[in-house]
Amino acid sequence: MPVDSRNKIQEFDELTISKLFGHEAAEDEDPSRLIEYYFKSDSYEQVTTKLPLRILVGHKGIGKSALFKVAMQEDKNNNQMMALIKPDDIIGLGSSSKEFLQIIREWKDGLSEIISKKILQSTGSLTDGNIGKLRSYGGAVVDFLSDTFRDKLKDYDLMPSKQILIDNYLKDKSINIYIDDLDRGWQGRKEDIFRISALLNAVRDMASENPGLNFKISLRADVYYLVRTSDESTDKIEGSVIWQTWTNQEILVMLIKRIETFFGRQVNETLLKKTPQDKLSWYLNPIFHPFFRGEGHWKNAPTYKVMMSLIRKRPRDIIKICTLSARAAKKDHKNRIDTYHLENVFQEYSQGRLQDTINEYRSEMNDIERLLLNMKPNKKEKQTKLGYLYNTNDLMKKIDNIQETGKFHFANGRLATNKELAAFMYKINFLTARRDIEGGIIDRKYFEENRYLSNEFTEFGYKWEVHPAYRWVLQPDSKWDIYRNYIL
Repeated sequence: MPVDSRNKIQEFDELTISKLFGHEAAEDEDPSRLIEYYFKSDSYEQVTTKLPLRILVGHKGIGKSALFKVAMQEDKNNNQMMALIKPDDIIGLGSSSKEFLQIIREWKDGLSEIISKKILQSTGSLTDGNIGKLRSYGGAVVDFLSDTFRDKLKDYDLMPSKQILIDNYLKDKSINIYIDDLDRGWQGRKEDIFRISALLNAVRDMASENPGLNFKISLRADVYYLVRTSDESTDKIEGSVIWQTWTNQEILVMLIKRIETFFGRQVNETLLKKTPQDKLSWYLNPIFHPFFRGEGHWKNAPTYKVMMSLIRKRPRDIIKICTLSARAAKKDHKNRIDTYHLENVFQEYSQGRLQDTINEYRSEMNDIERLLLNMKPNKKEKQTKLGYLYNTNDLMKKIDNIQETGKFHFANGRLATNKELAAFMYKINFLTARRDIEGGIIDRKYFEENRYLSNEFTEFGYKWEVHPAYRWVLQPDSKWDIYRNYIL
């Protein structure tokens, strides 16, 4: 059944664009709209389950904060006791030059007080007198709060909503603690790694000592990598790590859900996840012209295929493409995004993705910008059929040529080998693995999370391809070569 043609955008003004596609950052989104369009990936249930420790790990722009924001709203709706801890709440904690065990103790004492204050404040129970009793409980936060609430119920009349919240807590003695945005100000220094490592050890101890405290912590992938490889004690938390990952199918369904709910329609997520992408494309017709009238392999390709080829399996990428192209359509006084609107923003989109990658992973390799920019095809490579595609030997030669301008070192000062540089670019999704299969099918793979801690670059039958998200900034003067060389 085709989409009703009457459901079209009147004008791509900023308010409409925001309501249609959503904010790039979940913390800036209206909570009611976020709940309306949010797509729950498999990671959601794994994180929200009532277990003592869940560590959500993923690249920047993968949707960690959005997941937490939706989970917290559901906690609120279910009268589940919860607290959000952000960097502003923990300024100074774990930053001293004390011994490691002392810093863990500092984290435990500090978090116990922060959690208690936030919970008591949320229930209207915070006083100078009751928070002063916390130390006498020796860090037993759950017992302290239980006793405080029982005393509160004896002496005061509470608002019905607060009464229900406290009653529920006294029944199950469960608190969900969300610690988000820890990478703010992260520089990958030894003291930064030391601090996060101590925090992870502290919450693990607290969860063990306080049954009912359920910690949910989000960490950027590069932060987790440096902490995990610098502190052997973190092997004990590896079983609590949940990788936030998306398939292109899920991201397409996520986009469709945003469009459909904008027009006031509901969707069946389960059904859409099972529907082939070419059958899903008509949902996009009110917003995008169905075919991309570009050149080379992109000529007359479905528009959704072009957009999906440019994203790095991160929801923020597709929202960025949609937002930029909608603004281009607005300048053109159009109410539907066409090929030339997308073409007009590819370079800006590509520049943004490269800068994001540099910012995200500079803590692992300070000279990352020089490495990535020098992956631009040279004159000889431009003349080949596939200028951005390398077999392993050719990739090693390319990196070797780049290293002639200067060697690369990791943040810890260790000299990087060619294979380690290739593995690094694969890990950060700058390179993807590609294998051509009979029948014109191309199998592309991203770095799998269970190999994230490996520094080895292993040959497993694939070639290596620079992701198209970066090609426009590496080769801004020749879009024809990009169209010609990349097979959708």
